[in-house]
Amino acid sequence: MSPTTPDRGASPALGRQDIAHLARLARLAVTDEELDRFAGQLGAVLDAVAQVQRADVEDVAPMTHAVPLTNVLRDDVATPCLPRDAVLAGAPAAEDGRFRVPRILGEEE
Repeated sequence: MSPTTPDRGASPALGRQDIAHLARLARLAVTDEELDRFAGQLGAVLDAVAQVQRADVEDVAPMTHAVPLTNVLRDDVATPCLPRDAVLAGAPAAEDGRFRVPRILGEEE
């Protein structure tokens, strides 16, 4: 990146050296052709960010979403469930009123 700090809203020009440096930091192998292409692409991204930074947001309240969200879930109300015996009857294996599952990770009994 360039050694000088740009003014707020102004995007710094990215050269081949800047892109090569970023690629080295990211441990990416890039060709000379890619360096030229990426310089233009990253420059366009920085220009877009600079344009957003110039937006007047003084009177805009911070928000978590661009549009209001409405909870569409039903109320969490307890309802009767199946009897334990009926549920365990459909299990491949049951023991002591619980599902029986294979032991994992060498656990002790």
